[in-house]
Amino acid sequence: MEEQIKEAIENIRPYLQSHGGDVEFVSFDQDGVVKVRLQGACHGCAGAQMTIKNGVQRILQEAFPEVTSVEAV
Repeated sequence: MEEQIKEAIENIRPYLQSHGGDVEFVSFDQDGVVKVRLQGACHGCAGAQMTIKNGVQRILQEAFPEVTSVEAV
């Protein structure tokens, strides 16, 4: 499952990179929480939480029902 989530994040990265940001997979736990690290323009951006919840989380939950949430670390 972890490898599949990493692959999905790789597909999301080009969108964030086009806006000067990036996202890196950190972990996936047994509770279904995916932890990511925001980088570049995304790190510290006021809209970062929205990007995580409305972008990254939504995409991962559509592909993997096991994902309960996505959190930035």
